[in-house]
Amino acid sequence: MNDQTTNPSGLIACLVIYEIGSTTLFLQAAEAKQDAWIAMTLASAAAFFLLAMYLAMHRQDPDRDLFALCRAYLGSWAGTACGFLFVGYFAYESSRNLRDLVELTSQVLLNQTPLFIIAMITIIVVANTARYGARMLFLCTLVLLPFLLMGYALLIVMLASQQMIHAESLLPMLENGWRPVFKAAFPELVSFPFGQTVLFLVFFPLVRTGTPGFSRSVYLTYGGVSLFLIAMNQLTVFVLGQSIAENVTFPLLESVQLIEFSQVFERMDILFVFVLFLGLGTKLAAFFIGAATGFSQLSGIGYRKGILPLAALIFGLSFLSPNYTHHIWVGKAVTYWFTIFQIALPLLLFIAMQINGGKKGRGHG
Repeated sequence: MNDQTTNPSGLIACLVIYEIGSTTLFLQAAEAKQDAWIAMTLASAAAFFLLAMYLAMHRQDPDRDLFALCRAYLGSWAGTACGFLFVGYFAYESSRNLRDLVELTSQVLLNQTPLFIIAMITIIVVANTARYGARMLFLCTLVLLPFLLMGYALLIVMLASQQMIHAESLLPMLENGWRPVFKAAFPELVSFPFGQTVLFLVFFPLVRTGTPGFSRSVYLTYGGVSLFLIAMNQLTVFVLGQSIAENVTFPLLESVQLIEFSQVFERMDILFVFVLFLGLGTKLAAFFIGAATGFSQLSGIGYRKGILPLAALIFGLSFLSPNYTHHIWVGKAVTYWFTIFQIALPLLLFIAMQINGGKKGRGHG
């Protein structure tokens, strides 16, 4: 992976699409009802400090990625075990995105096609992208980002032009106090989507060293994407109303399907599926590459040789749930456990780096 050095613009574009990912597919903080935007704001602010910790770790030892940091500062045995745990986490997250993409495709586009056929075609395409490493993914996201942004902008304009946005759904604020807001925000929203930036500890070292303003660009990108996700989540409530939004499988898709431009635009849900594919595909590939990078480093097996077994693993994991309802339920359950990888282990590594930084911080991995 030494040939994967890239410009920061590619990583920033990847971060934007990755953070949007599948987030707009679901209603976030539904239990906070009309105060969902407050819960998301609190969660994004908390995860901002996590991102600051990740960047501080990168600045202290910019030549090592997440897996090399674990082995350097936690010791060979503990660091290797910790690294494999992250590989498993990234692979499982990749499988969840694969199942989301497959289910969305089946429900909207290919409802007569078996799920495993859609999943197989998808994982082959993603594995081929992952085979060329993170740099190829970053170049792809540079091309895809304008289409993603234009797609969402068009959807927002169309919803507004149809006078479907009812801002009064925002009221009354804090009708049930702060408790449901905090319950919705912590730890679920911190974990998904905001805390998933832990993956970028794998990618930060790929940016050319000495790039001025890199941390500032990451912070601004994270802030902008957070505001966008908060706005899109609340937009769903404005269009559907809280009671409907929290009881449908894909709320924003339901909103888009209400758009009617007689004999001009039909099936606007296809546009929504297109932008969802960009986000889901990028996130799936990013987690795949993160898992493949760690597996290669920790096992000593060549990076490309590990792609096929990882693709098979991700494919199999995506069908652990017998149906999509169970898949969503499992997702909510494991969100609490994923804070181990987003908060607990990175914090442990950060503390170890502060203790041993003087001795090992100048090394190269």
